[in-house]
Amino acid sequence: MITDPLFYLLAVPALLVTGIGKGGFGAGLGIVAVPAMTLVVPPLLAAGVMLPILCFMDVFGVWAYRKTWSRPLVLILLPGAVAGIGLAALMADRVEEEHIRLIIGAVAVLFALDWWVGRRGGDAPRPHNKASGSFWAAVSGFTSFVGHAGGPPISVFLLPLKLDKTIYVGTTAIFFAAVNYLKLAPYGWLGLLNQTTLTTALVLAPVCPIGIWIGIWLHNRVSPGLFYRACYVFVFLVGCKLLWDGVRSMMG
Repeated sequence: MITDPLFYLLAVPALLVTGIGKGGFGAGLGIVAVPAMTLVVPPLLAAGVMLPILCFMDVFGVWAYRKTWSRPLVLILLPGAVAGIGLAALMADRVEEEHIRLIIGAVAVLFALDWWVGRRGGDAPRPHNKASGSFWAAVSGFTSFVGHAGGPPISVFLLPLKLDKTIYVGTTAIFFAAVNYLKLAPYGWLGLLNQTTLTTALVLAPVCPIGIWIGIWLHNRVSPGLFYRACYVFVFLVGCKLLWDGVRSMMG
């Protein structure tokens, strides 16, 4: 088990934010947890600690939104996610994390800016596109495996559909629950799930339902318009964070 008090001082609020995102605003906010942990521990150790925690959070998220998710969308997305996870597992020893951060960060920032300048913000909901969904799901599966950063890519596909806010969160809850549980086997194969990561995750587990509950509470009190504006802000901020981390890593 990780014993450094600073690790827990950073991890607990980061996990609360992650739970709030998963419980109330869909994908995106979870990106803060791994970077926060890596201020104290190596990235691979942080990723190993985070996966069991995410899987535990997913139990609460799936239960909360079990009746409000889009089955057709999840069926479109899952095959691409499986392909992305498989590719990431095969390339795990050759992927440079800073390059992934830069690419996903740029996509997220440009996507949010594009919406804000009006090219998408006032349009009617975009119809389902299986090819686009499969592509972004594959990117999401890949980046989720590398650094639990699957939120921005899947948001690029889902947000323009302008789903009911609860359907949107429910769909991301089901999708990422499947993605995270699919990651368990390759993470174990790579040695990222060990006594240290599992015992640390167990210590942090009580934080999970608290964050999820706060997220659900906020979700039920936010109007659809404000909800979507908040989602785009989250995607933009996550993109900026990824760009900053990627540039800092390359310069360091």
